[in-house]
Amino acid sequence: MLRLLSCYWCFMLFLAVIGSGRGHRHEHHDDRDHRNVTYEGRSLIINGHRKILFSGSIHYPRSTPQMWPSLIAKAKEGGLDVIQTYVFWNLHEPQKGQYDFSGRNDIIRFIKEIQSQGLYVCLRIGPFIESEWTYGGLPIWLHDVAGIVFRSDNKPYKYYMQRFVTKIVNMMKSEKLYASQGGPIILSQIENEYQTIEPAFHEKGPPYVLWAAKMAVDFHTGVPWVMCKQDDAPGPVINACNGMRCGETFKGPNSPNKPSIWTEDWTSFYQVWGGKPYIRSAQDIAFHVALFIAKNGSYVNYYMYHGGTNFGRTAAAFMITGYYDQAPLDEYGLVREPKWGHLKELHAAIKLCSRPLLTGTQNVISLGQLQEAFVFEETSGVCAAFLVNNDERKAVTVLFRNISYELPRKSISILPDCKTVAFNTERVSTQYNKRSKTSNLKFDSDEKWEEYREAILNFDNTLLRAEGLLDQISAAKDASDYFWYTFRFHYNSSNAQAPLDVQSHGHILHAFVNGEYTGSAHGSHDNVSFTLRNTVHLRQGTNDGALLSVTVGLPDSGAFLERKVAGVHRVRVQDKSFTNCSWGYQVGLIGEKLQIYSNLGLNKVLWSSIRSPTRQLTWYKTTFRAPAGNDPIALNLQSMGKGEAWVNGQSIGRYWVSFKTSKGNPSQTRYHVPRGFLKPTGNLLVLLEEENGNPLGITVDTIAIRKVCGHVTNSHLPPLSSWLRHRQRGDTDIKKFGKKPTVQPSCPLGKKISKIVFASFGNPDGDCERYAVGSCHSSHSQGVVERVRIFLCLSLIS
Repeated sequence: MLRLLSCYWCFMLFLAVIGSGRGHRHEHHDDRDHRNVTYEGRSLIINGHRKILFSGSIHYPRSTPQMWPSLIAKAKEGGLDVIQTYVFWNLHEPQKGQYDFSGRNDIIRFIKEIQSQGLYVCLRIGPFIESEWTYGGLPIWLHDVAGIVFRSDNKPYKYYMQRFVTKIVNMMKSEKLYASQGGPIILSQIENEYQTIEPAFHEKGPPYVLWAAKMAVDFHTGVPWVMCKQDDAPGPVINACNGMRCGETFKGPNSPNKPSIWTEDWTSFYQVWGGKPYIRSAQDIAFHVALFIAKNGSYVNYYMYHGGTNFGRTAAAFMITGYYDQAPLDEYGLVREPKWGHLKELHAAIKLCSRPLLTGTQNVISLGQLQEAFVFEETSGVCAAFLVNNDERKAVTVLFRNISYELPRKSISILPDCKTVAFNTERVSTQYNKRSKTSNLKFDSDEKWEEYREAILNFDNTLLRAEGLLDQISAAKDASDYFWYTFRFHYNSSNAQAPLDVQSHGHILHAFVNGEYTGSAHGSHDNVSFTLRNTVHLRQGTNDGALLSVTVGLPDSGAFLERKVAGVHRVRVQDKSFTNCSWGYQVGLIGEKLQIYSNLGLNKVLWSSIRSPTRQLTWYKTTFRAPAGNDPIALNLQSMGKGEAWVNGQSIGRYWVSFKTSKGNPSQTRYHVPRGFLKPTGNLLVLLEEENGNPLGITVDTIAIRKVCGHVTNSHLPPLSSWLRHRQRGDTDIKKFGKKPTVQPSCPLGKKISKIVFASFGNPDGDCERYAVGSCHSSHSQGVVERVRIFLCLSLIS
């Protein structure tokens, strides 16, 4: 009978587009809040006040300037205080001494947008960043600097590193963006996770760490510097933690005068071609954040809060084009529930504890074999407690200060007054949502497409010649993913069939003999090297071999990055080696050099109607109108193989639909087309298809949140807004507020509730996908919810 009384509401809502809604309100911090940033063992100190800060990584080049205001506003609404970003050296200095800070690279505009919305900035200058970004953010021209050894006590590397860091720091100073100048930047980072590779450099490692730290501090920016994953961060530089469980793994600051900082709390994990998404639950993230704060942590950054898109060729080796789509804000910038909402509630609960956390004395009390309480209390009696259940298998009941508390498995309850639970990491009271895709435009007719077939290169048409096989990274210098290896050989046997054996250091290889395609092979993220073995048809006499080696990004991590190689390193036909013969080379494809993906280069080649069958190395072009409305847009490339796509001359990234996961699914089928790339009509779409994909299956889709659902039980907690409202009135006893657990449905901006799909008061079963009434159900459930729908709609669109 008691179980039947423990009923809960569960209802789902379809949402319809109604046009633009509320705008985002921009706020400014009073400049006085920015004049002085220091720290002590408990926290950062801003203008004399200790701070608990929640931060989120949003990388400016992984979205567009048109998206920045909305992303930042959603981060602020989610309870963040800080936006954290890397600085991308190879974007800003693609050629030595030539800088680019335009468009998506406009870091100044990005930081000023953050400032206009009243948030702080953590600027991770690096300039090595890793970040699943090609070459770890280092410009490829560094590779050719004589005598250089990256990230070590090496004079050439230190010279160029210091030159770039100086430029960035001076730019920030000239725009008055440091907190000491009234700007939003409160933290900066030098280097990145260096300790993981430092032993490889032996005696050249520690001096480099000391040099980098001193260089940073000597800029006198007026804000602290951090080094992440660097336990011995020198002098005033703060050592910070990266990972998913810093509350358990972080050794702590290397000085009692430094605060405990978490620069990367991974909300998901990067995804590679052939891999599936990593799903990290909102509950797991919340548990480890709460534990970190309970153990005297004071700064937590979510990596990523919005991942975005690896446009163009910016993704590192084997990284997919979408980045951290499972973050609180997905690739398109849509709110992902319950992750976004649950963390928002967590932030509010912890902020309610700010005073005792920052000024009280910490005591740790055992509540059981796997249970403990972290209690923060002032002499005045102001108190907050974190009750921790580390048991991953079962819920427990603990006694704390003569009151019993039920703790779900692997969870933390936060008590802002040491009496009443305001939040539990395992109990999700916020809504869930589901992203849907609508096909708006199909390209399913031959008449909609034209093609251009890339020529298969032969030895006579090459200008670069060498005896022996060249390393692709050294020769191509990342000017293109594509690098041709061509050779000519004589075959005297009467047998027209012969084995071809090609060994490659990565990443993909397409083989042609006498202009005919003979096969492909590729490596993977975990094993980039591979061998192509095939039987090829030869003619007696002279034969032409052409091997198209393809990279999918440059490596982004590891010691001695400058020594990394790619491309063909051994070739045999029949039983004869051609490794040391004369080779002809070409960087890139003809279509790339002529930029036929843009309106300027489009007419430099002769396009024709689509021919059948399809052929490897074919360019396709069409035009399309932009879908109406404001929903994000994606190209569905399910029917394609491998290549790259451009819209109005801007690359939306590589695609590789043919590389399947272990379950036979593509790692990514939809590719984000930001609305900032589009005009109303006449948008040019060009694709380079390496394999034999069929463009007639491509669609233009819109992405939206069209369904939300929520559930609540007797054991759920009232919304944190209950505490916040009454705390503002000076009332701290939540028990007399009369608040009960509630479901609070909300819609994305510009949408309203159009339909109640399901509602049940009882013990329904299921989730946003599948749902059913249980043995306990009120037949009036749907009617009650329908009667309040008008009120809900009005409140959502006002």
